[in-house]
Amino acid sequence: MKHSEVGNLMSGDVVSVVPATPFKDVAKQLAEHDISGVPVVDEEDRVVGVISETDLLVHQVSAGGSGRTGARPDRRVLPVGGSGDAPTAQQLMSVPAVTVHADDTVAEAARTMLRQGVERLPVVDEEGRLVGIVTRRDLLTVFLRPDREIRRRVIEEVLVDTLGLAPDAVDVHVLDGAVTLTGVLQEQKEILVLRRLVEQMDGVVSVTDRLTARTADAPITASGPASQDLPAK
Repeated sequence: MKHSEVGNLMSGDVVSVVPATPFKDVAKQLAEHDISGVPVVDEEDRVVGVISETDLLVHQVSAGGSGRTGARPDRRVLPVGGSGDAPTAQQLMSVPAVTVHADDTVAEAARTMLRQGVERLPVVDEEGRLVGIVTRRDLLTVFLRPDREIRRRVIEEVLVDTLGLAPDAVDVHVLDGAVTLTGVLQEQKEILVLRRLVEQMDGVVSVTDRLTARTADAPITASGPASQDLPAK
């Protein structure tokens, strides 16, 4: 089975700033491009942090730079200097930057976004260099797949091509991306594999299985293969 990857959805035209970019210039970039955040990159294009609208607002409401209350508790924001200092991107950015790779699946990127509470993710290569950006809107296009297409792919790609089962071995019902599997398979492990494969499919929101196994799986023992007698010398 093939899953949609981040690299197929990301935008390669990325607005970014450098650590020395002043506060006002960062705010100007967000406003001009109508975006909610920008990655901060070093001289080698490696992502060293991310600045969001929240980070800028937190700075604005912090009286005299005395605190950064209101910042997301799971992110570390570098402290800003005295109230007379003009803050830079390096002082405002949240670190470490939450990133993904181009070969990550859409489902993995979506889980990262939800877990971290962010709306956009910088896409980096193996060296941590910026290669693109992916947003929640980009990912949502995958989850808007028609129910009929999801059902067809479950039957053809999972049941038939991957598991080698008959197309009618399991009844597949899909409603608004929620998949229900009903039927009888030979072993319990087949049920577990089927469910896991369907959960990983693009466009699937949830999976409910009403499957039963004809036979119980054989217990797995720790013993290795039987020893063979060595030929007499």
